[in-house]
Amino acid sequence: MKRLVLNLDICSACPACVIECSYYYHPGNRGVDRLRELATYALVCRRCEDGTCVRACPVEALERDEAGVLERHSMRCIGCHSCAHACPFGTIYTDLLPYGLSGCDLCLDRSAADPPLCVRTCPYGALEYREIEGDAAAGIHLLDDRLAVISHHWLRHGKEKAG
Repeated sequence: MKRLVLNLDICSACPACVIECSYYYHPGNRGVDRLRELATYALVCRRCEDGTCVRACPVEALERDEAGVLERHSMRCIGCHSCAHACPFGTIYTDLLPYGLSGCDLCLDRSAADPPLCVRTCPYGALEYREIEGDAAAGIHLLDDRLAVISHHWLRHGKEKAG
């Protein structure tokens, strides 16, 4: 099965995001921001036992699921960045906490044959649409049936940084 593949190593080094998005529920949408947020919470977050980021949020916009992965409820988030300032490891990036809502439906009904618009318009190659299998040792992580993330800088589950 083809998956949308986000290469965080490339995406994090991009000078500026210029991709286009075909998410039709929001015309000015930047769906890649939502994908980066999901990937960061799943792979980079250290999953502290005493989540200071969760406690710092004045509107309870952050919570953890059963696996300890953060989820930000964007409709509650007021963009104050308290969570980012409270994170002792600096893994909540303020550029991933937009006040405006962004979403991504992974182009589920629009990418059967052609790559999604974001893939076609990313000049740096940070996004791909292809067959890929998970391989944590190679830095390839499957977040779900339709999304994979490549990141060589961090090991899964908040372990030490991989040199």
